[in-house]
Parts: sequence; structure tokens; C-alpha cells
Amino acid sequence: MNNKVINGFTTAWKGLSLTIRHFFASNGKREVISASDNNYFKQLEKGTNTIQYPRQELPVPEVGRYQLDVEMDDCIVCDLCAKICPVNCIDIESIKATEVIGQTSDGSKKMLYAAKFDIDMAKCMYCGLCTIVCPTECIVMTNQYDKTVFELSDLTYQFSDMSAEEAAEKRILLDKQIEERAAAKLAAMKQKEGGA
Repeated sequence: MNNKVINGFTTAWKGLSLTIRHFFASNGKREVISASDNNYFKQLEKGTNTIQYPRQELPVPEVGRYQLDVEMDDCIVCDLCAKICPVNCIDIESIKATEVIGQTSDGSKKMLYAAKFDIDMAKCMYCGLCTIVCPTECIVMTNQYDKTVFELSDLTYQFSDMSAEEAAEKRILLDKQIEERAAAKLAAMKQKEGGA
């Protein structure tokens, strides 16, 4: 019994002495340098404190995976990013256009409207798969890592700029075009049968 008590005090003293030693030894401020700098990890040997966030920020590596962003002008609404996402954090709803509606920066034709393009960053696991499969490279990971919000629903970002009224109008136009094509096809079949 006495050995356990002595062992408990000894262990507590070792941990506390380590804490006290670091508390008094580390009085230097951390210098913000690039992570690729040779002296980056040597800062730990100087006895520096943590950075003074948000006044100081750590440098973000070039290959860092942080907040997703979508350039809708380049999006062809191919839905590949939503299909490859392992956690289904990307929700896309497309409407077929009745004609070519534009062109992306790489020359691809845009034939679909994005009625809905939402990314739920609360679900995102920052794997970067969506950025790899995008044929027009319109979905990218930015270097913004601090997206603090009070409500979980605020982490769902809506990138589509189409209103519900515009989406309904485009659906009506598509339905009319489909009906006209079906009527023209039926008329052509009747004419073919009558002429034969």
C-alpha cells in the first residue's frame, strides 16, 4: 500500500516538474516562417510558445487541403465530384439546357444548368478526390482553414447562383422542347408509315 502511494506521488512530481520546467523555460515568441524552411522544426528547441492566433498565423503549405471552393463559371455540372465523394458531402442538381449556354475557360461547352450545388463542409473529410476528378478544374481546395461558425447548418455552402424561379423556368423550357421533339418524331413516323 505504501509503495503505491509513494509511486503515485513520484509519478505526479515527475509530470508536474516537466510542466513547471517548460512553463518557465519557454518565454520566446514563435517566428512565422515557411514550413519548407530548414529551421522550421528547430524552433521547438528554442523553448518557444505557441503562436498568438489570430494575430499570427502559421504558414499554409502549398499542398494543404482546406476549404473547398467552386468556380461556377467553369463548372459543366458533370456530377463527377459528387459521385466520387466518399462521404456524400456534395449535393448537385442539374437541369439540361435547351441549347449551349456558354463555354468554360478551357473551351468545354456548358450544356447543363446547376440548379443546386451545395457542399457540406461539416461532412467533408478533406481527401481532395473531388478536385482530382474535375475535368475543368473548377473545384479547388483553398488555403483558408478557419471557418468557425455557431450553427452546423452554416457549414453548408451553396455555390449555385440560380434561384428557384429560374430553375422552374428552365425546367418548363426543357419540358416544352422534349414535347416538341416527341411530337416531331411521331409526325415523322406517321409520314413514313403513310408514304410506305
